[in-house]
Amino acid sequence: MDLSLSEEQRAFRDLVRAFAEEVVAPQAAAFDEREEFPLETIRRMGHLGLFGIPFPEDVGGQGGDLLMLCLALEEIGRYDSSVAITLEAAVGLAANPLFRFGTDEQKDRWLGPLVRGEGLGAFALTEPGGGSDARTLSTTARLEGGEWVIDGSKAFITNSGTPITSLVIVAARDDEGGGTSTIVVPAGTAGLTVGPSYRKVGWRASDTHELAFDDVRVPEDHLLGQRGRGYAQFLETLADGRVAIGAMSVGVARGCLEESLRYATEREAFGRPIGSFEALQFTIADMKVGVDLARLSVWNAAALRDRGEPFATEASIAKLFASETAVTCARDAVQVHGGYGFTEDFPVGRFYRDAKALEIGEGTSEIQRLLIARALGLPGTHLS
Repeated sequence: MDLSLSEEQRAFRDLVRAFAEEVVAPQAAAFDEREEFPLETIRRMGHLGLFGIPFPEDVGGQGGDLLMLCLALEEIGRYDSSVAITLEAAVGLAANPLFRFGTDEQKDRWLGPLVRGEGLGAFALTEPGGGSDARTLSTTARLEGGEWVIDGSKAFITNSGTPITSLVIVAARDDEGGGTSTIVVPAGTAGLTVGPSYRKVGWRASDTHELAFDDVRVPEDHLLGQRGRGYAQFLETLADGRVAIGAMSVGVARGCLEESLRYATEREAFGRPIGSFEALQFTIADMKVGVDLARLSVWNAAALRDRGEPFATEASIAKLFASETAVTCARDAVQVHGGYGFTEDFPVGRFYRDAKALEIGEGTSEIQRLLIARALGLPGTHLS
């Protein structure tokens, strides 16, 4: 299997890398410290077409694929996970379901602004009382007089309260429909309340809120996809998202490697650069191994998906290995930097805080291991 990049892919990667170095990196620490959403940076990413990467040109996209999105997420994640997760969630969790399951009329109405980066969408799945067990939703949706009536609450919803948030896709229990349905709720709909921003350990410049739905009413044609098939739909959505989170993880791990290389070359102890000591050499060499293997696992999963082949297990492998590699590299990078690594003077401290969320979002490491075990046919892996 050839996993080398084409000339077009390398050129695209270099374009995003230059944007990340020139625009994202200089502002990352300040936005993190202020816990401020980087609105103008996100708008510039929209002008570059980054929110339309994996979508065809006839809906306003760039005609790319999942691998190209992964290239962009690695480059941006190298410097700022908050900006990277904003892109990943907007594309993978909001625009992607609309593209996959939306009617032509829904795409005309809602997808264009998301693909152009003029608006952001959110996917409201997780609830305060449950995360990994996505089948036990307490948020309800019922049809009443040609309208969907939604009641309940959601937690940890990315991109749900930005100045350019245009819609939320809500997963709700639809007892009459016989399962879960997903419904598009435009921002500002009566009864939809956006809670205060969370005080987070990492991803502090990303937008994350709790949402409350109190007799929220939207027209019947806001149903996304087939009624009662929402659970199957978001399983497909999450498989793509796991590959994308893997790409973000590679970016964080690579950032830790590159910052550690720089510091180990410049910092001296006992009369020589600390990088000349075998203990640190081995640590940094292990980082390099982890980064390269994580990238290969992500590219493999993305390539399978782009060819239309089964990839769900490979997506779990990529997400699991890459996210845990990012956490390991971040911990080791702080150790390489010593006391300075435990301050905000160097970016590895921020990388350390940001990395942990990669093992949690879009399926915890434990869930990924369960899915991999299930694919191997091990007994007891199908939860009731």
